[in-house]
Formats: sequence, structure tokens, C-alpha cells
Amino acid sequence: MKQQRPPQGFKGKRGSDTPTGASRTSGPKSAGSGQFNKPSPRFIERETSRYDNPWRGRDAKAHEPQAQDQRAQDHRTYERQDRRKPTADMSAGLEGPRHGRMMLYGLHAVNAALGNPKRRAHRLYVTANALPRLDHVPTDRGFESIEVRPDALDRLLGTDTVHQGVALEVEPLAGVGLDDLATEGIVLVLDQITDPHNVGAILRSAAAFGVKALVVTERHSPHMTGVLAKTASGALEHVPIIEVVNLSQCLTQLGAMGFWRIGLDSEGPEVLNSTNITPPLALVLGAEGKGLRRLTRERCDVLARLDLPGAIKSLNVSNAAAISLALLTLR
Repeated sequence: MKQQRPPQGFKGKRGSDTPTGASRTSGPKSAGSGQFNKPSPRFIERETSRYDNPWRGRDAKAHEPQAQDQRAQDHRTYERQDRRKPTADMSAGLEGPRHGRMMLYGLHAVNAALGNPKRRAHRLYVTANALPRLDHVPTDRGFESIEVRPDALDRLLGTDTVHQGVALEVEPLAGVGLDDLATEGIVLVLDQITDPHNVGAILRSAAAFGVKALVVTERHSPHMTGVLAKTASGALEHVPIIEVVNLSQCLTQLGAMGFWRIGLDSEGPEVLNSTNITPPLALVLGAEGKGLRRLTRERCDVLARLDLPGAIKSLNVSNAAAISLALLTLR
């Protein structure tokens, strides 16, 4: 029988259907053999790199070290996340303050509250790093201490809050009235100053200069919140706060008690450090922009200004309070 010629262009050996240049070991099964052969090292390398190396193509070998680094980093991240699983005493879901309570945060505010026996506390949240920085954690005050992670405090107080790893749930201090005020020293009176940062800074200066009390109105004044306490840096525990309904009547009562009433005004006719007024006195501060209201000005014995040598004659109210207290107490 005449042997059939192979197709044109076929140059392999007779009896074989493998073209010239093709490798029988290029895959796990040789073409036309019907049997499985041992795969070549090149085949194993190619197939492995398809799944292990995310950078495929002509630059796969060049990026192989990067692929190995990525796999090692993923493994370390997994181990790190596994170690950070919360324990029973490091719960992520913290309770906020209950009705009528407030949350103090920051080392100065919390240390001052813990050192004030008149402040009733309920829960102390503290991180492991912040605990050694607390001056003293009393054990006879009946509140609970809970160790937490910093991210748990972030969720409780807000990510922008500078809590320094500590927060304390407390009740407001007992109120003080004008009748409880001794006729001595300096009293600060705020006429509708609403910014908690300004009031907190004024409280801090008041504590530094030994002010006897801070008088605010029930309306148009900031609530005693954590923001104010953090800015006051612990002064909330040292300066009594008196809330009044009518500031004009309050100034009338202070005058009857023997207090000189000085209204701080950038356009006042008197210079503050030139007055001969001595304590007991009440220094009255107005809101930025509006200043002292008409009835408030009428109830003051003196309207005085700060004698500033520069081109700007007015200051932030908290800065003006600090300078005025220094002039009145250190002269």
C-alpha cells in the first residue's frame, strides 16, 4: 500500500504528528502520545508564577521580589490583626454619659476631677499608656475603672477629640449662689460669652489668679461640657460657677454686698491699671463683637480699658481677662 505523504510544510519524522521545534515536555501531556509525561521545570515555573506573582507578563521576573515582599507583608498584617482582638476588659462598645452627666477628658481635667472629693464620678476609661500618667486613682469613691484601647475612646468622644487616653464620666458640681459668696477678692462676671473655648480659657486664668467665683447667665452661656473642661485644664474643679437669670439684677446685688463693679471696655474713659479700686471687686467682661450690653454698662461703677501701646486696641476676651487679672492682683 502506498504511504500517504504528510501535509505540505510538515517536516517532522514520519509516523509522528509533532511539528519540528515543538517540545514533548512543554506540558503535562505530550501531543498525540496518549500518555502523561513528567512536566518540565519550565512548565512548573510558568504555571506557578501565574498564581503567585500578581505582576504577569514580560516583566514578571523583574517584579518577583516585590510579589514575595507583598505576600510577607500580608502575612504579618494578618498576624497583627489577630493579636489585636479585643479582650473582656478592652471592650470596643463604650457607654456614653447618661442623662444629667458629662464626660471629662484630658489628663489635666481628669486628674483635677479625681482629686476633687466633691466631684462624683461613675466610670473611668483609661488606656494602658495613660494609666501611669494619672496622679492618683482613688478606690473609695465607688466608680468603675475600665481599661480601653485608644480607638474605643475615639469612637466614644470623636476622632478629632484630644482625649490623651483618658475619660471620666461625672455628675455636675453642686450649684453655688450669690448668697454663698464672701465679700472678698475678685469675682469675674461674663455678659453672654458663649464660646466654650473662651470661657474655658477664662476659667484657667481665674484659677491661676485666685478668683473667688465666675458668674454666668443661665441663657446665652456655654454648657459645662468636656470641651470647656478640657480648655479650662482642671480649673473647673477650683473656681465656683454661679448661674444667674438676670445679670443686671446680679450686678445690683453685688454692689449692695460691697463689690466695686468694673466693666472692661476697649473705649472706656478710664485706664484699668490707673484706677485706685481695690478688692472686693467684680470685673465684668462682654462678648466679642457686641461688648457689654447697655444695662450691664449702666450697672458698672467704672468703665475701664486696657492701655495697649500697639496699633490694635482690642484683644480676645480670654486674653483681655488674663491681662486684667494680672494688673488687678499684682499691682
